[in-house]
Amino acid sequence: MSVGTVSPDSHRAAGYRDLRRMILGQEMVLLVILVLLFVVVGLINPRFIAERNVSSIFLGNAYVAVAAIGMTMVIISGNIDISVGSLIGVLATISGTLALKGVPIIICWLAPLVIGMVITGGMGAMVAYLRIPSIVVTLGMLSILKGGLISVTGGAWLTDLPPGFFLAQTKPFGIPTPVYFMVGLTIAAAFWMRLSATGRAIYAVGGNVEAARLSGIDPAATVVKAFVIHGFFVGIAAVLFATQLSVIQSTVPPNLELTIITASVVGGVSILGGTGTVIGSTLAAVLIATIASAMIFVNISPFWMRAVQGVMILTTVLADLWRRQRQRTRG
Repeated sequence: MSVGTVSPDSHRAAGYRDLRRMILGQEMVLLVILVLLFVVVGLINPRFIAERNVSSIFLGNAYVAVAAIGMTMVIISGNIDISVGSLIGVLATISGTLALKGVPIIICWLAPLVIGMVITGGMGAMVAYLRIPSIVVTLGMLSILKGGLISVTGGAWLTDLPPGFFLAQTKPFGIPTPVYFMVGLTIAAAFWMRLSATGRAIYAVGGNVEAARLSGIDPAATVVKAFVIHGFFVGIAAVLFATQLSVIQSTVPPNLELTIITASVVGGVSILGGTGTVIGSTLAAVLIATIASAMIFVNISPFWMRAVQGVMILTTVLADLWRRQRQRTRG
């Protein structure tokens, strides 16, 4: 065989490796678990798979999946944002307040995106240039946002919002708008992370900062970009959250940041950075919502959901550490 020629056996071996990686990948595992959950719980209680309940699972939690897309990028870069739940609450309140003041609806929808990018960009700059750990920066921002929201609004509800404001309640072609956002943004972000220079840089910085720097990547600028993009997705999530009901409660949704982080980590994103996909985080967000709904239909207290999320996080992190140890051993 001449130099540079690849044998048929090598082609087959590569094909088997790719097939094995696809079958055993986190996304496929999550998809199988999701299907099995629908089948098993549906057999126990047929109302679980009724169109109304399935629609509720996707409609009520699409904004979590959208927020998890941005969170995934931040964690891949080697950081984390625990203020995301508070930020969604603040941005949703801002959007509703603008609508009540008669501001054009399109501005009410776009303002959370811009404000979200500014806030997360500021946090990213402190992490990247002041070298403050992201958990410290975002913990401080969580307190500022949560305390400020309650202080300013007193937890009041925003009512009598204009009819055209409720983006998440529209159903083009019979499908709720949040589902379009969830699916479309997931696909777009997955391609962008793999094909764009910035997306690849985020993976590189999260995997090995020094190697990324030596290859010509600016780690600080990349981290800031990851946070800014994260803010963009948080802004969209806030609009979907604000417009899914006829009222907006000016408080931070309880445990929302835990749910979003859980979706990212369980979706296959390494808490140490460098690996993961947004497709996995979206599937995990749907799985978490499905589990919460299933617990109700099989008469299990929904308070157990926090314990379930904790187990899912620990199991995923331990599996990631085991996988990394195996890679180091093989290396």
